[in-house]
Amino acid sequence: MTFLIWFAVIALLVQLASIAFVIATRMLHRRGAHRPISKPPVTLIRPICGLENNLERCLASSFRLDWPSYELLFCVARADDPAAALAQRLMAENPHIPARLLVGEDLFSVNPKMNNVVKGWRNARHDWVVMTDSNVLMPPDTIARMMARWDGKTGLVCSPPAGTEPTNFGAMLESTWLDSFQARWQLFADAAGFGFAQGKSMLFNRHLITELGGFERLGEEVAEDAAATILIRNAGLKVRLVREPFPQPLGNRDIAAVWKRQLRWARLRRASFPLYFLPEVFTGATLPMAAMVALALNGNLPAWTPLAYLMAWYGAEVLLARTYGWPTGWRMLPAMLARDLLLPALFVSAWFGSGFEWRGNAMTVADNDNGRTTRIRQAVARTRDKAREKARALVAARSL
Repeated sequence: MTFLIWFAVIALLVQLASIAFVIATRMLHRRGAHRPISKPPVTLIRPICGLENNLERCLASSFRLDWPSYELLFCVARADDPAAALAQRLMAENPHIPARLLVGEDLFSVNPKMNNVVKGWRNARHDWVVMTDSNVLMPPDTIARMMARWDGKTGLVCSPPAGTEPTNFGAMLESTWLDSFQARWQLFADAAGFGFAQGKSMLFNRHLITELGGFERLGEEVAEDAAATILIRNAGLKVRLVREPFPQPLGNRDIAAVWKRQLRWARLRRASFPLYFLPEVFTGATLPMAAMVALALNGNLPAWTPLAYLMAWYGAEVLLARTYGWPTGWRMLPAMLARDLLLPALFVSAWFGSGFEWRGNAMTVADNDNGRTTRIRQAVARTRDKAREKARALVAARSL
């Protein structure tokens, strides 16, 4: 019984401490003076694939950024993709922003997204490159907020998505998963100096990535954000997060689709960072709440204790969401409960499976099962070898 009490107490303390730390860090940086930043020209790459919820609104935000000079590259795999026509219309409506639509796919990796955006990287005119998914809404100060996190120890700046504007319960479930759970832990890790990349929005320096082996190295993992994290950390640099995540308007969400998306991300985390994935079994309120209920039923604790415990646990999350302006309301509590009840099943499913689907592409995290063809594998190896040779040549030239 003592073990169960200590487990529940420690779990609640970790929950409250992580939320307090994230809120305090935000308040501290908001009150502090903003350091001046340089404003070099930037290339913005946005991969598109099919029509999705709020797509036009999210892509249109690309043309309204408060930055002196930037170009916009839309990348699509096929010319007949309906998203391509939308991008062309938006470009025609916003001629004041230099923009191009790049069509085609270079199969250099097992990641369809990287195969789509590599042409954008190769056609970028500027040394600073922001790569942002099509379902992210870009605030006017997007680039400024990312540049503000770059310093001499930084190798990559990114932003996790903040799920906003949920219109049904499935979307609220995803919002609580993205915001007060995942974004909170990512912001906590960043504040502790141990940030992880997230592929939704990433700021790169072309010279740095070239020295580290080239853009193609982001295809060395199934997920580009995992590959980027490993690449940057191995170089002795930091992955930084923006102070406040950029919004991803959710609209309606199917609960089954939310589960599949979370399962995909969980399996990718387990494959790329297994040691960091292990503690995820202890996240969420399900296990400590089960301990509290068992103790109350056995008469070791007053009957009201589990309810008080639950109020403290989720009350802190509601406070965090309100601090950041994330969605709250009456649906938040049942959504958090549903999320936490699903977390143990998600953890088990992530360990006992490898397959997932991404935009209609059947994929797997298993190294021996990712290949779409032997030709792609050989192309990946050739591209990787060339990138490493180029990197060694650059390092040698610098030392002369």
